[in-house]
Amino acid sequence: MAKGGVSAYAAINARVRAMYSDLLSPQDLGHLSDAPDVLNLVGQLKHTAYGPYLDDLKDKDFVPRRIILQIKGRLADAYHTVIHLAPEHTRPFLTQFYRYFEVENLKAVLRGIVMNSSWDHVRDVLFPIGSMTTLRLQSMVETGNIVAAVDLLDNTPYADTLSFAMKRYAAEQNLFPLEVALDLNYWRQLWKEAKQLPVPDRDQALRIVGSLLDMNNLMWAIRYRVYYQLSEEELINYTLPFGYRLRDEDVRAIAAGVDIPSVVERVYPGLSDVAALLNEPRSGLPKLESQLKRYVMKQCMVAFIGNPFHIGVPLAFLILSDLEIQDLTVLIEAKSSHARDDEFRPFLLKTVLAE
Repeated sequence: MAKGGVSAYAAINARVRAMYSDLLSPQDLGHLSDAPDVLNLVGQLKHTAYGPYLDDLKDKDFVPRRIILQIKGRLADAYHTVIHLAPEHTRPFLTQFYRYFEVENLKAVLRGIVMNSSWDHVRDVLFPIGSMTTLRLQSMVETGNIVAAVDLLDNTPYADTLSFAMKRYAAEQNLFPLEVALDLNYWRQLWKEAKQLPVPDRDQALRIVGSLLDMNNLMWAIRYRVYYQLSEEELINYTLPFGYRLRDEDVRAIAAGVDIPSVVERVYPGLSDVAALLNEPRSGLPKLESQLKRYVMKQCMVAFIGNPFHIGVPLAFLILSDLEIQDLTVLIEAKSSHARDDEFRPFLLKTVLAE
């Protein structure tokens, strides 16, 4: 089969567009936002494409982590469908993209070990990645020991990365270097896979994945400087030296103490109130991150315009599906805690994007 083109993408394009039509509309999300409590919210969700994933919930399961775990099942199924139907030459890239959730699960397991959590508790916060992972997560938790758990990762994609980071963990007894090593390795491998795709897949993948990479790298740099006061050298070591619009010199400027709003506004012209948000980082940085996620959403929407026969369409759909889960997570947690509207609505992505 030739790489790219109509024949390679005919089946997956039709399937993805059908799944895309089942995503919640801004109006749907608005109705969900008005739900008086989490029970009503779940009731409404049962009449959407999330229904089959919520039918088995019992009254005792109406706690945020259980509900969120159930709806993530839909995202997991979407990934499995896309990877199965995708042209063969794109599968290594899409599989690496899906490994984001494996990395997040691995970090959750390491945190669970440090907190002496049971497997039952840890399992409730893991993404339901299914057969796409071979990691022995339960065995790792049951070791009760970070060194022993990491030893169980021999012959996995994470062994070398964590082996190097364990030297710093041994000195500091802090998970931070392990988590950073996992994150940086994930994005390096994803960027490498994207650059190996043929045109036009490569251009679409770099643009869409690049918007995610830029967002994460920028937020890392800002948090490392604002919250952790890392040295210039450490900040550079704990970020990525490449991106789509965010340049290495931008990250180095933040590390060197340059005015952060000037860097952000160069990379993202049109963002509002950057300086004001950074003046109150505790409340402002989450709002800044929400603005960057809306930018990512817009980049994904562009993929559905024009020629549809490229990796950008299924990739954009997967990201939009993930961002929808993030919106629903905000709502589920807000309704469970009886939060006021002004406490959660600013963090909803799709409703604001539609305004």
